[in-house]
Amino acid sequence: MDFFEYKVRNGDTLHSVSFRLGMTSEELRLFHNSRCKRIDTIWFENLNGIQKLIVPLNFKTERQKDQEKQKTLPPIKLPDSFFLSTYHISQTFETSMENHFMINYTVQVGICEYKIENHYVLTLKQKNFETNGEIPDDKAGSLSVACIESIMPIDFILSDTGNIIGFADHESTIQKFKEKRTDLEEFFIGPICKMYLDTFLDNISDREYFLRQFRSTLLFQTLFPKMEWFHKRSAWTEKFCFFQNSFPVQCLMEAEYEDEDPDYIITVLKGKITDSCSLQELKRGIPFEAATEQPASGEISLQYTTHKHHKTLYQAESSLSLWHEDALVQKHSITITQ
Repeated sequence: MDFFEYKVRNGDTLHSVSFRLGMTSEELRLFHNSRCKRIDTIWFENLNGIQKLIVPLNFKTERQKDQEKQKTLPPIKLPDSFFLSTYHISQTFETSMENHFMINYTVQVGICEYKIENHYVLTLKQKNFETNGEIPDDKAGSLSVACIESIMPIDFILSDTGNIIGFADHESTIQKFKEKRTDLEEFFIGPICKMYLDTFLDNISDREYFLRQFRSTLLFQTLFPKMEWFHKRSAWTEKFCFFQNSFPVQCLMEAEYEDEDPDYIITVLKGKITDSCSLQELKRGIPFEAATEQPASGEISLQYTTHKHHKTLYQAESSLSLWHEDALVQKHSITITQ
């Protein structure tokens, strides 16, 4: 039992008893009334006519509960044990035409300290790509995957707040592709393939553009959360990209926590777009100078499952949804598992 019966003494009031227990009068009243028989219900501060009070054995105030919950969440500074070495990714794209498109792949993550204080080198490798459950066998899809895999792994600079802030060695990525391009050209022949390879080289050579390509993906926005997100207690604003390589839009966010499991805690973040921008602007990645007359409605949802003791990210889910005049235009979802 989580309670016992306290025998009321002369001079006892609801306040005096609750004070000795370290709780408020209202907390004690609610605790007693939820467990007593109807005839013994307490309504007033005085305890006239009340023989016994049902009081908790190990009462914890809301502040104590919150402090305990804080200890089970990942710390505000990113620990090097936060990431597992391998995650399996499943991304789904849905449109208003009811077309579903799914991509599955594996991400390997390694992390070590960087020469700059409070920063890490994060090594990331994407591999084992599948489209709708099958390995891409068309020429365009195969070439795209081959180019991506040719530059893997890539080293990023990761701050201890959880932000990807740059490449650790951008030039080595460019050189890696140049060295492997000959092998790619032996297999992918023709002017269209050559044009694609030239464009790919141009894109990865542009440091800012290349970094933005990664940071604007739903994968990066989900897998690399700001560590402060795990400690939010009130609404705040955050910027997210709803399309890859588009501009970020401001969202009003709220956080809630599910703490039923003895080993894991779930952090749920939900937000809505507050910026006034059209669907066309988001797709093009260029905001118009004039105010839009038909702003798009958008929502983002992120969910993180972390270990209470190891502070490790075990699973993550997120989705980006866009509406136009109450009609769903596009939904992009991602699931990250062990």
